[in-house]
Amino acid sequence: MPPSDQPPPPNPRVPYPAVLADQTVRMIARVSTGGDQIRLEFANRNGAQPVLLGKVHSALANADGSLVAGSGREVHFSGSQQVTVLPGARVVSDPVDLSVPPLSHVAVSIHLPEETLTQTVDAIGLMPTFVAAGDQVGNPVLSDAAVLASYFWLRGISVPRSSPAQGAIIAFGDSITEGYATPIGANQSWPDILAERLQADPATAKWSVINTGISGNRLLRAGAGDAGLARFTDDVLSRPGAEWAIVLLSINDINMSIMPGMPPEQAATAEEIIAGLDQLVTRAHFHGLRIAGATVLPTKGLFFYSAEGEAMRQQVNEWIRASGRFDAVIDFDAATRDPVDPLRLNPVFNPGDHVHPNNEGNRAMAEAIDLGIFGRARP
Repeated sequence: MPPSDQPPPPNPRVPYPAVLADQTVRMIARVSTGGDQIRLEFANRNGAQPVLLGKVHSALANADGSLVAGSGREVHFSGSQQVTVLPGARVVSDPVDLSVPPLSHVAVSIHLPEETLTQTVDAIGLMPTFVAAGDQVGNPVLSDAAVLASYFWLRGISVPRSSPAQGAIIAFGDSITEGYATPIGANQSWPDILAERLQADPATAKWSVINTGISGNRLLRAGAGDAGLARFTDDVLSRPGAEWAIVLLSINDINMSIMPGMPPEQAATAEEIIAGLDQLVTRAHFHGLRIAGATVLPTKGLFFYSAEGEAMRQQVNEWIRASGRFDAVIDFDAATRDPVDPLRLNPVFNPGDHVHPNNEGNRAMAEAIDLGIFGRARP
């Protein structure tokens, strides 16, 4: 059958336990740039209780999630391997002497000695996470582990700058940025592929890419995670080494405005979305960051698609392209739309849900980014 007639892609959400107790959680994440040290950051964003990390361990990871022999390192916080993350707080580790090559995978293992609610979680991490009984943080392979696909409390892995010219590009968005329709563990989201493009060119290999996409996220209102306007401080402005942000956010604001049965207070207007995006530009420039606006992808084919929603999308995209507010414009709409029917995703990129580009679509998005923009001066 033609790609556009395929059934929707499987939901990448893997159920995770609401409570962990005397268990080891091993999360796998990929760094984009390399270095001789790393630092880990954990957050207790949504927790109503302190979170005790009894032990924390890091190592290079093999493709199957096992630890690379000889690479294991204890992780300390102010000299102690145990740390309590208080509600609403973040903690950053001491430097860890672990040499990580560019685009390598790092295993972060934590032991939770007490009963702990899993309230701070990225439910669709799109990388394997392993959970096993007891303290196994240093084990090369966790015994009798359940395999999940979420990140718990881990906010990021930082590779300290080796020169002032290094910087981080923050991909800020929703499920399309998170990589919803790409396979778990495949590193095929557009931010992943952008990182590979940057590493392939010595002129841009200094740049790292941090994916802060949250499936279901909206710009104006909370839903899946805090509203984009609310989380921009934590997820962009406070990221170590942040120099650029790429913003692809508002399709869920549009869809919630036209979806049947939604309360009227969930609706937004194109003018409100534009005002929200304009605020992100203002705040980025206020903090000395450069910011690229990405156009919103087409969604014709959704069961609730409407002319009203399409008019909103077109108005937002026209503002992104023509306002002159952004330091760069990335036309993801042009890169992914069907040349025969521009209101739809290109059938080659449509996994069947008419919204989330597949692997090929994510590659087209990453290749639509002019790497030369990252050499532009600060505003």
